[in-house]
Amino acid sequence: MAAAMSVSAVVPPAAAVARTLLCVPATARAPREMAAEVAAAAALGADLAELRLDRLAGFAPRRDLPALLAKPRTLPALVTYRPKWEGGEYEGDDEPRFEALQLAMELGAEYVDIELKVADKFIKFMSGKKPENCKLIVSSHNYDNTPSAEELASLLAQIQATGADIVKIATTATEIVDVSRMFQILVHCQVPIIGLVMNDRGFISRVLCPKFGGYLTFGSLEKGKESAPSQPTAADLINVYNIRQIGPDTKVFGIIGNPVGHSKSPILHNEAFRSVGLNAVYVPFLVDDLAKFLSTYSSPDFAGFSCTIPHKEAAVRCCDEVDPIARDIGAVNTIIRKPDGKLVGYNTDYVGAISAIEDGIRATQPTHSTTSPLAGRLFVVIGAGGAGKALAYGAKEKGARVVIANRTFARAQELGNLIGGPALTLTELENYHPEEGMILANTTAIGMHPNVNETPLSKQALKSYAVVFDAVYTPKETRLLKEAAECGATVVSGLEMFIRQAMGQFEHFTGMPAPDSLMRDIVLRKT
Repeated sequence: MAAAMSVSAVVPPAAAVARTLLCVPATARAPREMAAEVAAAAALGADLAELRLDRLAGFAPRRDLPALLAKPRTLPALVTYRPKWEGGEYEGDDEPRFEALQLAMELGAEYVDIELKVADKFIKFMSGKKPENCKLIVSSHNYDNTPSAEELASLLAQIQATGADIVKIATTATEIVDVSRMFQILVHCQVPIIGLVMNDRGFISRVLCPKFGGYLTFGSLEKGKESAPSQPTAADLINVYNIRQIGPDTKVFGIIGNPVGHSKSPILHNEAFRSVGLNAVYVPFLVDDLAKFLSTYSSPDFAGFSCTIPHKEAAVRCCDEVDPIARDIGAVNTIIRKPDGKLVGYNTDYVGAISAIEDGIRATQPTHSTTSPLAGRLFVVIGAGGAGKALAYGAKEKGARVVIANRTFARAQELGNLIGGPALTLTELENYHPEEGMILANTTAIGMHPNVNETPLSKQALKSYAVVFDAVYTPKETRLLKEAAECGATVVSGLEMFIRQAMGQFEHFTGMPAPDSLMRDIVLRKT
C-alpha cells in the first residue's frame, strides 16, 4: 500500500463549500418505529434521515413505503436498501430491491443510495425514470482497509462515470493516517462527495468532514443505533463537536492516545473553546505511531495536541523543541505546532497533579503555611511512564523523598536513578512500610474503565498511607480510592489533575487565560 499522504494546508475555499449535512440513520425493525426515529432525528436538529429498509422485518414496499415517505415529512429522506454483500441485511435478488428503490423515488424520496457494483444495472432498470428532485448516491464500502490515494482517485472516477449525483466512499482505517487520504480526496473532488472512514481510528473523518468539504456525515440517534462502526451520535456531533460551526478555517486540536475513547478532554476543550469564541474543534486521535501521525497531519491547521498514554515519552523525541521542565521530566503531554511548522513540547501534568495533591492535604491535614505539605514526606509513585515521571519530578521539586514502584523493575530502577530514589516491584510494594504518613500516587491505567475492579495495591497495603492519589479519573472513584478512603486515608481524585493540566493546555493552545470555573463546572457536570 502506498504511504499516507500528508494533510497539507490546502482546504476548500470557504466560499466554495456548502454546509455539510447531518444525516441520522433510522434503523428500527418496524415501519412505525422507524417513522418515530425520523421524528426524533428532526427534534435533535438533523438535516435528513436515512431510511435503512434492509433493517425492516417483513418489509413490504407497497405497504410500508407510502407511510414512511408520506408528506409532509419532518425530514428529507435518504433511502438505502443495503444488500448483505455490501454490509447490509438484504439477502434477496436485485430486482425486488431495485423496484423498492424506484418506488421510493416516485414517492418523493430526496436521495436514493445504490452500490457501485450494481449502479449501471440499476440505472438501466430505471430507464431514465429518475425524478429530477431525487439525487442518486452511488456508494462503495470497503470493510477491510483504506486503499492508496491513487486507488481512491480511480474509485472516485469509476463512481463519477456512472452518472452519480453524489459520490459516496466509505473505507476502514487500520491506522489513523489512513484518514488523511480520504481528506485529500474530499478536498480535490469537484463533485458532491461523502467520504468517511470507519472504526475508531477513522473517527475523525466523521467530525472533520465539514472542514474538508464533505457533503454529509452520519450521526446515530443514540448509542446502540449506529449503522456503521464507531459512528458518533448526532447529539455529540452537534453539542460536543459543534459540527455546525466547523469549516475550512477551523483549527484542529485533539488528544493523542491509545486508548482514547474514555477521555473527557473533547467535552472539556470544545466547550471552553466555544466560551471564548475560538474557531476550533478538539477531537480524539487514536494513534499507534506518534511520529507517523505528526508527520502526516503536518498542516498548521492541526495546531495542537494533548498527549496521553502511551505516547508521552515518545513525544519528547518527536518535538523540535521541548520546554526545559518537560525535558527534565522526560515526558510531554502538550504539543503546540508553531506557524513555521515546528513542534514544541510542554508538560502540564506535574503542576496539575502536585497542586491537586497539595491542596487535598491542606484541606484535611494540618500543614505549615509557607512550605509544601509534600516536603520531607515519603512519596511512592506507582508507574514509570510519562505521568509517573511527571509526578516523581514534581514531588522531588517540592522536597519529597520519592520511591518508584513499577510492574517491570528495570523501568522503576531507570526512573529511580534519574530522580535519586529507590525502586521497587509492585510485589515488593505490598509489604513496603518503612514509616507512617506516606503518600501514594498511582500513575498507571490500572483500574481505568472498563477494568474497574482492578487496583494496583491491596487494601491491606493501603493502611500504610495517609494520602492516596489516583491519576485514573474514569471512574471518578476508582477501587483504589474507595479502599484507601475506607482505610482512613485522604484521597485525591484524578479529576483534579485532569482539570488542572487541561487548564494549562488550554493556555498553551490559545494564548488566553483558562476559563477555570467553567472548565471545572464542565468536568464535574459530565462525570
